[in-house]
Amino acid sequence: MADEDKDSKTENPTEKKLRDTLEKGNVPHSREATIFATMLATVIYVTFFLPARMGRMGEILRDLFEKPDQWKLETGPDAISLFVRIGWEVANMVLPAVVLFLTFGLGASMFQNLPTPVLERIRPQFSRISPVAGWKRIFSTTGLVEFVKSLTKIVIVSVIMFFVLRGQFFHSIDAMASDPQTIFVRLSTIVQRILIIVLLATAVVGIADILWSRYHWFDQLRMTKQEVKDEHKQSQGDPIVKSRQRSIARDRARRRMMKQVPRATLVIANPTHFAVALRYVREENDAPVVVAKGQDLIALKIREIAEANNIPVFEDPPLARSMFAQVSVDSVIPSVFYKAVAELIHRIYAVQSNRKRVR
Repeated sequence: MADEDKDSKTENPTEKKLRDTLEKGNVPHSREATIFATMLATVIYVTFFLPARMGRMGEILRDLFEKPDQWKLETGPDAISLFVRIGWEVANMVLPAVVLFLTFGLGASMFQNLPTPVLERIRPQFSRISPVAGWKRIFSTTGLVEFVKSLTKIVIVSVIMFFVLRGQFFHSIDAMASDPQTIFVRLSTIVQRILIIVLLATAVVGIADILWSRYHWFDQLRMTKQEVKDEHKQSQGDPIVKSRQRSIARDRARRRMMKQVPRATLVIANPTHFAVALRYVREENDAPVVVAKGQDLIALKIREIAEANNIPVFEDPPLARSMFAQVSVDSVIPSVFYKAVAELIHRIYAVQSNRKRVR
């Protein structure tokens, strides 16, 4: 079933799923990048900071063993004084390493993903302590990849150490009987060689791991077509419900429009297909305003209401079609229609004037 589910996940993750995943703290992270940053900090420390501090530590140890009479150890405070001095020297030697490790380690994490507070990571979860879940993680694809990476690093480091230390073995044995300061210098030289070669190997593994981790993270977030549809429904709403809402909104707008037809000054119609109701009152607007328009059944309804309210209806198919297509409800007609509509309004005013004269 797991294989079937994986095969069905053919769609790329949506922006919403990526955003939700990042908010939960599930981000692509490469451990090898952090290890590389730590190795780089180690190389910098061994190359630029360790030699001088090792020389200083060698001088102290040489004085301690060659001139023990200079160090008084008769009382407890004398021993404490000796330990404090040696402790300060050790702290002076270790402090740059600690600062470099913290700086490069945090820098490697921030380079991959910006730090964000995620409460989900600290929420208690049974899967984190479940033996079954742990067993599945160990023997999963991710666990297999981690095992291969660790094995590769062990083999590379072992081979490097063999070839590097093979030529330095006898020199290291001879250095054990020499000046303590010389021992540290020779050891630091050997360590530098090892670390530089290991750093290069770690860089190669780190780059490959960054690419793999991001690919694997993206692949794990793939979705099925049904999941994409369900997410679209959740974000945009059910299409059936949305369609029903739009239908209700159109119906309400249509009812409001029909209530405005009795206020119209005239109606321009294509006998049965189009109808446009216009209102023109000089005190209200400088040009006629479309108060209602419709097609087919709505057009017939507009004509029916207009005739019931003694509103003149003029049949002009080209003008009705053009105004229906170009003018929206509650909008003033464009200037291109001024002349044609003005003639119709003039006819209405002429009829009204004749009626007044007859009376």
